[in-house]
Amino acid sequence: MSTADTDLIGSGAPLPSPTENRRTPGLVPVAETMRSAERQPPEVLASPQPPPARGTWAFWRLLGSELGLTFRRPRNLALLAVLGAVPILLGVGLRLAAGSGDDAEMSGIIQDVMGNSLMLTFLSFSFLVLLLMPVAVSVVAGDSVAGEAGQGTLRYLLAAPAGRTRLLAVKYLNAVVFAYAATAVVALSALLTGLILFPGGSVTLLSGTTISVADGLLRILITIGYVGAGMAALAAVALALSTFTEVPIGAIAGTMVLIIICQVLRAIPDLAPITPYLLPTRFTDFDAVLRSPIDTGALRDGLLTFGAYIALFGSIAWARFSGKDITS
Repeated sequence: MSTADTDLIGSGAPLPSPTENRRTPGLVPVAETMRSAERQPPEVLASPQPPPARGTWAFWRLLGSELGLTFRRPRNLALLAVLGAVPILLGVGLRLAAGSGDDAEMSGIIQDVMGNSLMLTFLSFSFLVLLLMPVAVSVVAGDSVAGEAGQGTLRYLLAAPAGRTRLLAVKYLNAVVFAYAATAVVALSALLTGLILFPGGSVTLLSGTTISVADGLLRILITIGYVGAGMAALAAVALALSTFTEVPIGAIAGTMVLIIICQVLRAIPDLAPITPYLLPTRFTDFDAVLRSPIDTGALRDGLLTFGAYIALFGSIAWARFSGKDITS
């Protein structure tokens, strides 16, 4: 028996029971034995909560940032201003030429526009859809990847947890939004100019049928959707070329060269079988809305062609960009 126990007996205090915990030199007293701990119900571990889904939000934030940069750039705003000015100049020129009927062909165009103001919108698309609108869309889409590489900012964009596929999708959607913005600017400018310079009223179609103003406005909306889809297909071509170079002007010029080559091929009679598959051929098929009823077959074939170009050149852009060695 220890001296401490002898002192307890002498003082009359009760001795601790053998099962009570005793202080062991050099050890911290334990409040419970292993057996008592095993009798307690096991602690239920909380299942790990999945991290909040940030992929979608990050995608839209990146797209919003890209759209902000695109529509704040003076060069792109100047392109939109030029596209909006052409219908105004065209309408003023037709108004001034209305008094002279020397040229029978021009006189027919003037009569169509003078008959109803909505026809200026379709006439403006006929002038712009083969040259100026492709230039504007090619500038934005061709600069999307090549411009970042040329400025040395592409690697920093890829350093962020965005992924190459997501970044390429953002670049393409940005070009598509700009394409539809350019199309809407042309239509709105032509519509307002036509309403100011020429009388309104019922619209006489190419087939000779007369429709109401509301029906004419609906056909203009269809035209905007169709022409915008064509410019979106052209944007896919420019984006694919943009992934092969670090010089934006190279991608822009390459896109325009392809458009010019297609125009030359369309002019060769022996190559008529391939003409329906050339992209510029489908740009002017929006005149299907000027027939009664609307030539939905022509619009369908055009949209299928645009979709094929988007799928083909979008795949080329993804294959090139996903495996590209980014050095700048």
